[in-house]
Amino acid sequence: MNSGLIDGLFVFMLAGFVGFEVIRRVSPLLHTPLMSLTNALDAIAVVGAIVLVGEQKSKLALALGVVAVIAATSNAVGGFLITDRMLKMFKTSRPTKP
Repeated sequence: MNSGLIDGLFVFMLAGFVGFEVIRRVSPLLHTPLMSLTNALDAIAVVGAIVLVGEQKSKLALALGVVAVIAATSNAVGGFLITDRMLKMFKTSRPTKP
């Protein structure tokens, strides 16, 4: 196998493990700010996927880029919907005093 591919897979597995451990240890109270941060990271992934699609280096790169745009966009939209739902849970139902 190519050395660059092995290095890339190693970094991917290490990032996945570290990310899982960090998220697992977060207090439930901090999940909303954490979701907001991950939504911002998803937006960066959308931009990167759009750049990949725009380059059109090969048919495979184009297909993977389109899949990446769809996946990253749905992840970002879903994250915003979940964050909005969580924030609504903290609002009071009592009318506010003028």
